[in-house]
Amino acid sequence: MDHLKAKIRHVPDFPKKGILFYDITTLLSDARGFADTIDALAAPYMGEDIDQVVGIESRGFILGAAVANALGSGFIPIRKPGKLPSLTHKESYNLEYGTDALEIHQDACPTDHRILIVDDVLATGGTARAAIDLVRKVGGKVIGAAFLIELDFLNGRAKLEGEPVYSVLRY
Repeated sequence: MDHLKAKIRHVPDFPKKGILFYDITTLLSDARGFADTIDALAAPYMGEDIDQVVGIESRGFILGAAVANALGSGFIPIRKPGKLPSLTHKESYNLEYGTDALEIHQDACPTDHRILIVDDVLATGGTARAAIDLVRKVGGKVIGAAFLIELDFLNGRAKLEGEPVYSVLRY
C-alpha cells in the first residue's frame, strides 16, 4: 500500500499549529489511487451482507459512498449538528484539537441492520466512537469500522476496544 501513502499530502500546522494533516484529496484525484483505496476498504467486507455503510462528514462521505456502491449496500450520512433535515440523535466527542458533535437521523436504519462505518482517519477515536454510539442508538448492528488511515501514535483504537477495526494505512 506504499503507492497509496505516496499520494497523500502532508500539511503541517493544519487545522491548527502542531497538527500534521494527512490530506487525501491528492490521493482521491488520482483515478488508480482512488480505485485502489475503495477496493482496499471494501475487500474485508465482501460477502458480509452489509446492509448500509455509514460515512462520517466529510471525507467519510466520499469514501463511504464509494464503499457502499462496491458492496451493493445503502449509504447513511452522519453529519455535523444542524445539517440533517429530520429528527436526529446527537453525540458529542473530543478531538485531538477540541470538541465536536455528530448527528444521525433517528430513522436511519431498521433495527438490526448490519452497518459498516467508514471514515478517512482514525486519530484519537472520538469521532469513530461517537459514530458507533449513534448507529447503535438507531438500532443498527455495527459489523466494523474501516479507515483509510490510522494514526497509531494517537492510540484511537483504545477508544474502540472490543469493536472490529480495520485500517488500510498506518502511520
